[in-house]
Amino acid sequence: MVYNFAAGPSVLPKEVLLKAQDELLDYAGSGMSVMELTHRGSEFSSILSKAEATLRELMSIPDHYKVLFLQGGASTQFTMIPLNLAVGKKAYYIESGSFGKKAYTEAVKLSKVIDFEPISLGSTEKTKFDRLVKAVGKKENPHDECAYEINEIDPDAAYVHITLNNTIEGTAIYDLPDAHGVPLVGDMSSDILAVDYDVSKFALIYAGAQKNIGPAGVTVVIIREDFLPKKEILSSMLDYRVLSENDSLYNTPPTFGIYMAGLVFDWVKAQGGVKALEAKNRKKAALLYDFIDQSEFYQSPVKNKAERSICNVPFTTGDQSFDQAFIAFADEKGFKNIKGHRSVGGMRASIYNAFPYEGVLELVELMKTFEKEHTKHE
Repeated sequence: MVYNFAAGPSVLPKEVLLKAQDELLDYAGSGMSVMELTHRGSEFSSILSKAEATLRELMSIPDHYKVLFLQGGASTQFTMIPLNLAVGKKAYYIESGSFGKKAYTEAVKLSKVIDFEPISLGSTEKTKFDRLVKAVGKKENPHDECAYEINEIDPDAAYVHITLNNTIEGTAIYDLPDAHGVPLVGDMSSDILAVDYDVSKFALIYAGAQKNIGPAGVTVVIIREDFLPKKEILSSMLDYRVLSENDSLYNTPPTFGIYMAGLVFDWVKAQGGVKALEAKNRKKAALLYDFIDQSEFYQSPVKNKAERSICNVPFTTGDQSFDQAFIAFADEKGFKNIKGHRSVGGMRASIYNAFPYEGVLELVELMKTFEKEHTKHE
């Protein structure tokens, strides 16, 4: 048995893979593979509309939001968002992880050629992103970069950008921050459909597919209609209004990826929906975190327990040689891709929606075995 702990592209539901295998050569009696269907034909039109309808149902997406299936990965949104939403305005960024930092960095680059002002509300980089930036009424220390005063935010700003789940560092936002009435933009790449967020609290949500939605190649954008740009922007391919008016078909979309996403949406629905999967995810994560907390051998690098991700669980032994030995031991036993990101080190278990509870149980047993073998002579 192989368990895939990769952070993305990551594990997909077996039922989805089998369904895709069954339909690979002949989709719905068409005599053609899904990969051969024209994106302008009725077969793909049905795939696209059904995928959108199911996602709307799963996330309770209000009617006045547009759902787009795009390309370029979530990282392209780092440029598209300010280009569409922030010209002539301020835009705020909260840097609680590597991808939040990247979003801000790309905004700063863009601000050199486009008229807008990106502002960082705070960063936890100095503590290796081991905690979240917090909103406070009054800072105890004016130089504290891990907190921002709510009244610092200009209420006329375009948006406040947050990353809901920090894939690399293993922290997550469950209670949305106070943004002083400014619209929220959320990078939900690694916990979309895994945590039940209220879409109506956001002006825009975006997510790369390769963690909880499907294979790499699709980016989902959920945008409130009044946030669509009023004027033409630099490129039609980067213009939310153009892409929306063409129902994600302005150019050839990632057809197979959208088909796979639709199958995953059906699978999520069959599991009981997002609330049911969040409960299962919390149970999986609690099993692993509880073991780490009672162990004197393993540690979590996340400072605050309430901020721990239920999708990405980093842990270390505190000894790099032991970490490397554990990774090799795990790989030999069929526990794949458990090496942590180079910026954090140690190990990382990504246990997204499709990852089975049994796999976490077996990981804990593996960790116990390794701990005994490396502490018995002390």
